[in-house]
Amino acid sequence: MSKLLIVGTVAFDAIETPFGKTDKILGGAATYIGLSASHFNVDSAVVSIVGDDFPQEYLDLLKDNKINIEGVEIVEGGKTFFWSGKYHNDLNTRDTLETQLNVLADFNPVVPDSYKDSQFVMLGNLHPLVQLSVLEQVSDPKLVVLDTMNFWMDNTLDDLLKVVAKVDVITINDEEARQLSGEHSLVKAARKIEEMGPKYVVIKKGEHGALLFHKDQVFFAPALPLEDVFDPTGAGDTFAGGFIGYLARTGDISFENMKSAIIYGSNLASFCVEKFGTERMQALSGSQVNERLLDFKKLTQFETQLP
Repeated sequence: MSKLLIVGTVAFDAIETPFGKTDKILGGAATYIGLSASHFNVDSAVVSIVGDDFPQEYLDLLKDNKINIEGVEIVEGGKTFFWSGKYHNDLNTRDTLETQLNVLADFNPVVPDSYKDSQFVMLGNLHPLVQLSVLEQVSDPKLVVLDTMNFWMDNTLDDLLKVVAKVDVITINDEEARQLSGEHSLVKAARKIEEMGPKYVVIKKGEHGALLFHKDQVFFAPALPLEDVFDPTGAGDTFAGGFIGYLARTGDISFENMKSAIIYGSNLASFCVEKFGTERMQALSGSQVNERLLDFKKLTQFETQLP
């Protein structure tokens, strides 16, 4: 069985959307990635940091989903990373109301010895120097996937480019792809980002699906039209977890198999948005995942007869 190492935040979120709002609930990139990847029965571990205010029940939730938490540091007297945001009516834009780095400000990731030989590594959205530190601790992984955002492009571009040069896949949204590349066309943007190091570029377009680029090959996966979308928080991380979880289970990192991984990631992300926070992912069954996969197949499958 392949080992999957996940590095990212395990955190508290407070979310407001047009459909309601929450107090502090479970959040964080590594949380969403781990819960999503757990549907593929891979040997996964999370490397993160929390304060002693982080409830044991949340740690138990990760363990109950067969996620190793040996690499989650608990800081006595410390406070867990907290983010609060408010989404606009279209749910595609949001305002950050509050960010408290707390223990994350001094995060020095330590990869457990038993996962230093992980074949698959998912670098969740964190400071590029933290991501580099993790790469220095793992030995010859088969595939490294990087998630990042415009904040790091604005403030730590040189460090970010060092990480980008060392990974196999980068996942970013369309706005970030344009910023990183300086190109408006997503085709040109992907080509320029590939020149920075990654062999594959995944550009997420939210409710409009996702694009996969590799050399001259392009694949597009639509997002499933949903009746109810309550909270898009964590959807991108859930997508990433499904993407790398599927690849870790199959062990196949070809372009053809990545096309399937994109669909699996999109499928799981479609569940994430149906409830606040991680609530939907916590109660998700394998049969529900498989049933919706058939919906994706119906959405994209057609027959045609050329003249």
